[in-house]
Amino acid sequence: MSSRARANVVAAAKELAIPRVLPEVGHGLIHLDILLPDNGTPFFRRLNQALQRAIPLLNKRIVVHRKILPEQDEAAMIRAVLRCPYPRQGLIIAAPDTIAMRCALQEVLARGEHVAMVVTNVAELAQARYVGIDNYAAGRTAGYLLGRFCHKPGRVLLLSGRADYRGHLERVTGCTDIMGEAFAHLRCEHLPGQTSDDSDRCYMAVSEAFKHGERIAGIYNTGGGSPGIEAALRRFADHGKVCWVAHELSDDHQEYLRLGILDLVIDQDPDGQATMALQHVLMALGMSESSASGVGPGEFRLYLPENMRGENYMAL
Repeated sequence: MSSRARANVVAAAKELAIPRVLPEVGHGLIHLDILLPDNGTPFFRRLNQALQRAIPLLNKRIVVHRKILPEQDEAAMIRAVLRCPYPRQGLIIAAPDTIAMRCALQEVLARGEHVAMVVTNVAELAQARYVGIDNYAAGRTAGYLLGRFCHKPGRVLLLSGRADYRGHLERVTGCTDIMGEAFAHLRCEHLPGQTSDDSDRCYMAVSEAFKHGERIAGIYNTGGGSPGIEAALRRFADHGKVCWVAHELSDDHQEYLRLGILDLVIDQDPDGQATMALQHVLMALGMSESSASGVGPGEFRLYLPENMRGENYMAL
């Protein structure tokens, strides 16, 4: 474990603020579920790692069940939300924003379970706590900086990872809104379909866009699959610079920043989201000394070549 990773564990322990003597919250074990999609992107791997590091810091009466579910199988995630073989008190989840998922989460909230949403929000869940970043603001930030960086007229390609994840929709909407308000020389073009964080899909989408239409001035990718974008830029963008904004300070993005291919990274701090999600559930159960005002929403960070850390993403 790196020195920074050890520091993160210590910081998480302080933020979780578990008292040595628990208040009376009933007898027996306290069960918490963590439900995440089977997504191999560096961000989800880092989020899962951060949760794994935090779990041993909890009181031994707290039993955490981590479940990684097929990303494209919404029915499997809904079953995991609704059907639980033990008395569950809390749930941490990254879920699509669909009618079926909303109904499932509303049901567990009505049963008295405490829910924390990470990464992306789900609408109409007033009792749940969302601890991720403001994705609409992140999209506006991406659009604002693209508008300032791209001086010549042209298209800005928008690639979306998942059509059913509210976070991706909010990022695209934020970018489109600020472009329309302040940068008339640029035209947003939302590429059809979803990339599902897949490099091959990203490569095909960007390559096809280069073959047709006016000049491409910029690219905003709301999800993963960046190696495909990098490959397409190397092949097709040799007659001019294309400004590119992406999410998460992963190892490949650090390399692209160093090479000048990628211009800006918006990072959503998976370690902080993991800690805040656990904080919320523990505070709701009366098992943390932290104040309620100390939980979420998360803050995003902006990285350029001049201020990136240059450390292995999974070791941070």
